[in-house]
Amino acid sequence: MIEITAPETLVRRGGTVPSRTAPLLVAAVLLVLHTAFALRNHARFRTTGYDLGIFGQAVREWAAGRLPASAIRTASAPPGFEGEALPLLGDHFHPVVALLGPVYRLVPRVEVLLVAQAVLVSAAVYVTGRTAQRHLPGLWGAGPVVGAVCGLAWGTQSLVGFDFHEVAFALPLLALACRAYLDGRLRAAAGWAAGLLLVKEDLGATAAVFGLLVVHKARDGRDRRAGWLLAGGASLAAVLVLKVVVPAFAPDGRYLYAGQVGDGYGFLDGWPVKALTVLALLAVTGGLVVRSPLAWLLLPTLGWRFASSCRRLGTGAALLGGTGASRVRGPGGRCTARSAAAGDTRARDAVGTARGSAGAAAVPADGGGRGAGLLEIGPAGSSGTGGGPAGTGRGAGGIKQLARPAPDGPHRGTARDAGAAGAPAGGGLAGGRPDRRLSRRSGGRRAGRSGG
Repeated sequence: MIEITAPETLVRRGGTVPSRTAPLLVAAVLLVLHTAFALRNHARFRTTGYDLGIFGQAVREWAAGRLPASAIRTASAPPGFEGEALPLLGDHFHPVVALLGPVYRLVPRVEVLLVAQAVLVSAAVYVTGRTAQRHLPGLWGAGPVVGAVCGLAWGTQSLVGFDFHEVAFALPLLALACRAYLDGRLRAAAGWAAGLLLVKEDLGATAAVFGLLVVHKARDGRDRRAGWLLAGGASLAAVLVLKVVVPAFAPDGRYLYAGQVGDGYGFLDGWPVKALTVLALLAVTGGLVVRSPLAWLLLPTLGWRFASSCRRLGTGAALLGGTGASRVRGPGGRCTARSAAAGDTRARDAVGTARGSAGAAAVPADGGGRGAGLLEIGPAGSSGTGGGPAGTGRGAGGIKQLARPAPDGPHRGTARDAGAAGAPAGGGLAGGRPDRRLSRRSGGRRAGRSGG
């Protein structure tokens, strides 16, 4: 017989079992808050095409039974790419996003991604709270307090505050893997950690480290084999994804971000900001996390980010300059290599601003280097093509060309279903009217503009 004595505990014969109520309540409150914040952000045009619009298009393709591709992602496609939509598995490896396809098929709105992200965060909060209850039985309120700290931590808030990202799927997987590890269920822990391989290509290193932790803690042969299998399998899978799978889908046959590690702005630079980053991560637990072997899981991600030549990844700085080739921060924060050679008609170096895709999304309107200007994306559910001397808008919204084409040819700017990029209903720039606040820069000079 179970007697309910308090919301925090249940008294059972033979001992005390923590109640699920308190962590569940904390997770539910954070779910409501995070969902309301994300949807409000989107309604106020504070979400972007990078990355909400891109993932919205990816999920739409998965829902239709096709491999993910994005017209928005062509903004920073490799030079020479002429397609209307970039294959996203050639950019990052995140097949786990396909799980949202059936949901999107039922509710074909980009807001589904924002709600899903809040649900994934709350699931991790609940699991973390329950883990604290189990392993800190002498501390009253450990479950809800630790759960709340997890949900309100700097890293979690940064995730919720920026559009949608596939790494949200890693939160509950890591929470479940760590709970099983602490409980001594090492094979289950290895199984949960293996799921990280489907979230993003760089998480293979994290899964491999987790496998080594399982090996270190294992006390029997089966657990030890599971650990070695995870460590070796994750390492091999990461290499195959980076060297074979992603290049097979990439337009230029290579992994776009490989050159960002170790050159230019690298490991030895920017340590004041990097040190603050580490301190902000440690502050969540008051530094106590370093006493746990699970702290080793921090090293892979911190390592490649701090060694990256993309300043945004290492320090949050905006731009890197160079000669001959420059490394710039793409719309929404992607660092991509771009050709700056004079006369290269393939260079996609004119970045305009598109509004309405998922708020404000910066994309180039270049049509493969033949013309450069501004794009305007109208309300959801429309499609359009820009063209002609000043361009035309087609449909209720869609895309409208706002700037004159370059002298060497007509402008081409296309997008399939601007609504799939995440425009709120009734949002965007109604009737294809230009937003006078929009401007573009080309070669460091402010260019003139003409209305459509």
